[in-house]
Amino acid sequence: MGTVSPFPLPIGKPSQIGFDRLELTRILDLYGRMVAAGHWRDYAIELGRDAAVFAAFRRSAERPEVRIEKRPSLRGKQGMWALVNEAGAVLKRGHELAPVLAPVERRLMKLVDE
Repeated sequence: MGTVSPFPLPIGKPSQIGFDRLELTRILDLYGRMVAAGHWRDYAIELGRDAAVFAAFRRSAERPEVRIEKRPSLRGKQGMWALVNEAGAVLKRGHELAPVLAPVERRLMKLVDE
């Protein structure tokens, strides 16, 4: 039999960026509350080499209303978390997830009050 050689990976760089359990719990909690309020209906998760993206949709046939992006390469600069709107503009960027999600949570409070 032949020998199996491991697939070469870049040293120090993961092959795929992902959300850890606490981050995903926080994001899915917000998603669940927005679904309960009748605002979001679908979501998608993309795990890539440079970023992990959670996209929330009003309807599944549209562009995502918001995207929550995690880019570890920006950790030392602007912060690895970003909240991006439907047009692609960055609404909020930061080093921690909670402040980045704050604009969406504030909008959820307005939806409940109405």
